[in-house]
Amino acid sequence: MHACVLAAPAPIDQRPLQWQSRPSPAPGPGEVLIDVTACGVCRTDLQICEGDLAARHLPIVPGHQVVGRVRQVGDGVADLAVGTRVGIAWIAGTCGQCRFCTSGRENLCERATFTGWDRDGGYAEQVVANASFVYPLPDGYDDIAVAPLLCGGAIGYRCLETAGAAPGMRLGLYGFGASATIVVQLARHLRCEPYVVTRSAHERDRAMRLGA
Repeated sequence: MHACVLAAPAPIDQRPLQWQSRPSPAPGPGEVLIDVTACGVCRTDLQICEGDLAARHLPIVPGHQVVGRVRQVGDGVADLAVGTRVGIAWIAGTCGQCRFCTSGRENLCERATFTGWDRDGGYAEQVVANASFVYPLPDGYDDIAVAPLLCGGAIGYRCLETAGAAPGMRLGLYGFGASATIVVQLARHLRCEPYVVTRSAHERDRAMRLGA
């Protein structure tokens, strides 16, 4: 297979990602091998590539907004079949035992591992992932459109849930990146009244076009 590999962080204009040929990975127990059809680009990927976020493992294949289909399942995987359309997100694994994991806040797990940071991600033709952190996706949605929902979409949706968004509610958003773009669309669908605070004229104009 081919993959974009980060051997050492560097400014993007120095092209730190290298297109390489690699052996196809094999899934271990509890893992699945996925043929990648799309992978979104997140700000975190840029931070890893440029070194703003210190590397945990090198060389590494970045990318954590992955859409694809299961090619092979490892021992012990019973709920994902070959051919299933799936997504992979930022969290690659957690301990499952700490106070955060046992209270539905596994994103705060101090022993969590992350896709494209601790283990190879989706800037490749194939990727191996922990089956417990692979999510079946419905058909009928374009792969490229679905990929960003696995990061910015999940963050935005969680924010709305935490805020208890309901029809008629006023919502305030500070900054207007990818997550906020999705939040505003969902908020409008819920008939909320969103407000955006940003110093960027570009972000302000985009928010106004979405009805904030």
